[in-house]
Amino acid sequence: MSPFSPAYATRFAASRGILFDLDGVLTPTVDVHIRAWERLFQPYLAERGVEPGYSEEDYYRYIDGRQRVDGVRALLSARGLSLPEGSPDDAPAAETLWGLGNRKNDEFSAALETSGVIAYPGSLAFLDAVENAGLSVAVVSSSRNAVRVLQAANLRERFPVVVDGIVAESAGLQGKPHPDTYLHAARLLDLPASACVVVEDAHSGVQAGRAGGFGFVLGVDRGVGAAGLLESGADVVVEDLAELVPVVKDTYHDHPSAEGAQAQ
Repeated sequence: MSPFSPAYATRFAASRGILFDLDGVLTPTVDVHIRAWERLFQPYLAERGVEPGYSEEDYYRYIDGRQRVDGVRALLSARGLSLPEGSPDDAPAAETLWGLGNRKNDEFSAALETSGVIAYPGSLAFLDAVENAGLSVAVVSSSRNAVRVLQAANLRERFPVVVDGIVAESAGLQGKPHPDTYLHAARLLDLPASACVVVEDAHSGVQAGRAGGFGFVLGVDRGVGAAGLLESGADVVVEDLAELVPVVKDTYHDHPSAEGAQAQ
């Protein structure tokens, strides 16, 4: 049975591009990020006697889906703390927002080197299906490590467009929940927002998709909760993108671009 109502199926069928978030959608690197943020903020708050201490709930409430420095700012603000902004080249030991963000990035990089990353099988099956259907694809991530993660997962060559935290900073784009990075990716694919599907597992990303007027916002529940993603603006929420492979095949099997893609 399709997870889409007839009305949603019609809207999905009008799509020509799929814009994927990375961490938690294509790869399970959200777990690596969670551990890295924990290793940063648990001792940081404890050393300052700040209560309550850092918990995984803080990650989903203040950090998930945001650009790194925005996550640092939001978490500290929630605890009544503030730091100077600093700059992206601040040393990890610097007592600035960027310094703490870079400290977290060191933790993430070490974990990535140690553990590597393997894409979700269901997400790979969905990616195969949409590519075979002739749809354009892009990655839109708040992370400044997106390219490294894609390379580690052997996915980099499959995405001609990657809009990450580095691209956002260079182009002066606001991060999620603002829609700027997703709109930028759609422009790079030469598609209107109305012809693109945003695929997200975070509240901030779903909110960005809804704010940008995209044709379809697809939530993937990796632990945030389906009800919350729907409340944030997702049209439909699935637990695994593999659920949509039959939908894609049924929707696009007679699509002219699908025939061309399969003939290559």
